[in-house]
Amino acid sequence: MKRDFFYTITKSEEGSTVRSFLKAQGYSKHLIISLKQQPDYLTIGGEMAYVNHTLQSGEILHVKLPPESFDEQILPCEMPLDILYEDDDILVINKNYGVPVHPSHGHQDDTLANGLMWYFSQKNEPFTFRVINRLDRDTTGLLIVAKHALSACVLAGQLIRREIHRTYLAAVKGNLLDTFPDGCGIIDAPIARLDASVIERVVNPDQGESAITHVRLLSYDPQTDTSLVRLNLETGRTHQIRVHMGHIGHPLYGDFLYYPDYRYISRQSLHSWKLEFCHPVTGVPLSFTAPVPPDMQIFVTDSKAIH
Repeated sequence: MKRDFFYTITKSEEGSTVRSFLKAQGYSKHLIISLKQQPDYLTIGGEMAYVNHTLQSGEILHVKLPPESFDEQILPCEMPLDILYEDDDILVINKNYGVPVHPSHGHQDDTLANGLMWYFSQKNEPFTFRVINRLDRDTTGLLIVAKHALSACVLAGQLIRREIHRTYLAAVKGNLLDTFPDGCGIIDAPIARLDASVIERVVNPDQGESAITHVRLLSYDPQTDTSLVRLNLETGRTHQIRVHMGHIGHPLYGDFLYYPDYRYISRQSLHSWKLEFCHPVTGVPLSFTAPVPPDMQIFVTDSKAIH
């Protein structure tokens, strides 16, 4: 899909170079370099605009994004997709469990990337897979996918600045009140890769990267000794929620790697429930909620708690 953007330079933006103006709009250094390579990608009044050009009030900078192309390394494979939102710039998808996000060894044709490649191939619309927030294979819920390079740059910047607010639901062992008597708390514990393991992570104060999770109790079921909790991430470390909750003595049920207790659920009891962020092009605030999946409904003993 062709995407063109027109920016009318204001008095306050006068004196900026094209390069500095584009950086302020969220364009990455790599994308700006790509735009320099063709004479019609950056223009003012129909003429090529050099990135060191000093902008004047009233000028209209026309940016034509490089055309998208299909990634030939990702096979298009049909699969059901739950697309909650789509426009010219982004998609928001409710991912099912058991679906990896990226192709890897043993998963070359059953990933979300494969499904989206098929989806866009049916529309004859070139597509490059750019997912913004990561989810483990067995975690359900919301993902943002950028449809072009600019939305990917802007959203990546929002993620780095912690402007994409991610809320998860999880079912964990024990009563959270035993750890946080007020029913809420902050887990600030650095996470690192476990020695001699490719995938497993652990809390490691000496070598770990900063990891901060906010947790709040929604309900407790004494029959199963299970807490349904809401979690908000400040950081996005691999396995952050799974490692942090295990670290404080409340591991997630069904987690094959950290707590393989499958009494209530056959996969890790984690759901990406809500995403809040600003649209990468329009700047309009957006909020999306994914329904609690059927296999986690057993933990929702008080529906009023999910709001």
